[in-house]
This record gives sequence, C-alpha cells and structure tokens, in this order.
Amino acid sequence: MSNATTLIHSIPVDPLTGSVSVPIYQTSTFVQEAPGVHKGYDYARSNNPTRATLEQVIAQLEGGSTGLAFASGLAAIDAVVKLLQSGDEILAVDDIYGGAFRLFTHIYSKFGIKVNYTDTTDIRNVVDALTPKTKLIWLETPTNPTLKISDIAAIAKVAQQNSILLCVDNTFASPALQQPLKLGADIVVHSATKYLGGHSDLIAGLVVTKDEALGAEIKFIQNASGAILSPHDSWLVIRGIETLHLRVQQHSRNAQAVAEFLAQHPAIDKVYYPGLGTHHNHEIAAKQQSAFGGIVSFTLKEDAEALAKKVVCSTKLFKLAESLGGVKSLLCHPATMTHKSIPVEQRHAAGVADSLIRLSVGLEAVEDLINDIQQALASVNAAKLKPITSEI
Repeated sequence: MSNATTLIHSIPVDPLTGSVSVPIYQTSTFVQEAPGVHKGYDYARSNNPTRATLEQVIAQLEGGSTGLAFASGLAAIDAVVKLLQSGDEILAVDDIYGGAFRLFTHIYSKFGIKVNYTDTTDIRNVVDALTPKTKLIWLETPTNPTLKISDIAAIAKVAQQNSILLCVDNTFASPALQQPLKLGADIVVHSATKYLGGHSDLIAGLVVTKDEALGAEIKFIQNASGAILSPHDSWLVIRGIETLHLRVQQHSRNAQAVAEFLAQHPAIDKVYYPGLGTHHNHEIAAKQQSAFGGIVSFTLKEDAEALAKKVVCSTKLFKLAESLGGVKSLLCHPATMTHKSIPVEQRHAAGVADSLIRLSVGLEAVEDLINDIQQALASVNAAKLKPITSEI
C-alpha cells in the first residue's frame, strides 16, 4: 500500500458513532464502575481517547510499537533524556536545535548528565567520540539549520554494538519522507508543531519507540511528569496528518526550486539543501529519504549579521517568525533567533554563520516565492549601493 494511503487510513473511524473525524474527548476524568474498574481510562493525564488515537497513529506511521504525545517538542525531548541517570553521557550532533542545546546544557548538566557534540555526518567522528559512559546518541537528520545528513543505519549499527540507545529527531523529514526506526534507531522524536500539525496553530511533541518495554518506560515518565498534549491539540495534529503526504511532497518540490535558484544567485555564498547534488551526503539523503523536505538555508557572500537581518526584514511573502513546517512560508535568522542560546564559537564551528538565513518554504506558487527572495536581495543590495548625501 502506498505511503499516502497508509497516512490517510492510519486515522481510524470512531467505533462508537462511525464518525470519520476523531472525537475530541474534552474531559478531565472518567466514571469508574468500581475502584480500578473502568473502560481503560481513569484520569486524563494518564490517558485520553483523543490523545491515545494520535499516539497509535504516529506509532503506525513511524513503524514503532509505542507512541506518546507531549505538550511540546521540548517536553518530548525532556522525557527521552529522563531515561538517563547522573553520570551518563549523550553524544549529540553538533548542529543541534537551540532549544535542545539549552535543555541539555542549562538543565541536565546540573544533574550530572554530560553532552558531547560531534559532526555525525562522518561515522568515524561518532566512533571516536564514544566513551564508556555514552548511553544515548542524539541525531537530527536533516539538522536545524544547516541540514546536515547523517547515515542513520550506519550509526544504528555502532549504537547496537555498544549497547547505546539511538534517538533521531525526525521533525524536518517527517514519517512521510523518512522512518528512522526502520533504519535501526530505537527512538524517534518530533516537534509536531511543525510538519505533522502543518498549519502553525499548535504546539506539540511526539515520541515513538521501537521496543515496547522502552515505550512503557517513557509512558511512565509521561504520566509521572505530566507534560501531556491536550485533547484539542491532539485532534489538530491528527487533522494535520490527514494531509501530511500531499503537503510534504509540495513543500519538497517548492524547496528544490528555491534551492536551485539560490545556488545560481551572485549574492549567495552557500546553499544548504539535501536535494542539491553538491550537498554533503546528498547520496545518503537520497537513500534514506523519499524526498528532501521543505527547509532551505543559505549564507550571504558578505558574512554580516546586519546584512542578513536586512534581508529577512525585506521579504513580503516569507514572514519573519520562529518555527517552520506550516503552509505559509516563513524565514528566520538563526544566529539571533532559534540558535541564539548556543555560544557563538560553537555555533560557528557547527556551520551556523552570522549571515545564515533559514527558509521554511511553504505551499505558495513557487515562482512567487522566488520573486520574493529576489526582490529582497535586490532591495538590500540597492540600499548598500545608494550614495550618501548631505545638505549644507
């Protein structure tokens, strides 16, 4: 069965009424027939039928055993890290989401969990960076914001040989394009705020595990810590998943065209997009993804933060905002927005230059998006060349 059909029919018809839309069970508690005797639900923090449907759907889409829904992507990451204990170490991709870096560095370091960062696009770096205390390998692929590609299957083999858990943040690709569990990963996380929700109208996080026992551990953490996703937001994610396949395919087509335009523009230095043949590990991306996604990043030939800020403030269709993955195109300046919590030296070492701009390419007509970028770059260039005059 095709991916599109699987996505659509992963969402069940309501068995009670036949409703084709999953009901929103907006309740905090459930009546019990006797103490401990109920219909599978006792208190909505522990379980809720709408949330349970979403959790079953994402587990099916990722090819896992257990899905769990959280109040945000960071809450999902937090639950995974809580599998560890003081003295354990995480080996993480160097070009990491700023929120994950902040959580690892400013929260979990206080509890004795150390994080080592490396460029995971080269398997030799991963092997060299492992220590006897490494208990978790943390990947983003593609990464945020330079879209680095890591070989999930190769790293999974290394993790298995050393009894280390492998977690992949699959936010940028989504299960419509990539399924890390089938490539050997143990855990997948998503900011469902992005492509899974798809409409910039919710905050949500998801975790999927391959192993049922590991899923039960994270389920315990979800219930004990309480950062659950609400019934209404669970329904919004389910609604987004119904059109995920079509949206992501069009995001990818538009992004490919934008990346190819930028690669030929005289003001652009580097273009980061896995769909370009010049992209490092393009072949691995083509092997483990069915398309290349909707995010494009680029740097200017003049590596100046001020110039990049002028560009991001000069577009008309691309709106300056945090986040990504919605139907409307967005852009941001990672150095001062999404990744500002990362020290500048570490940010630069990971490839996040001061002039780097990240585009979330939406579903508008691609020629309009290209024209918008072109006019923004032209207007900034014209402002630079405008002579300075003074009145006497």
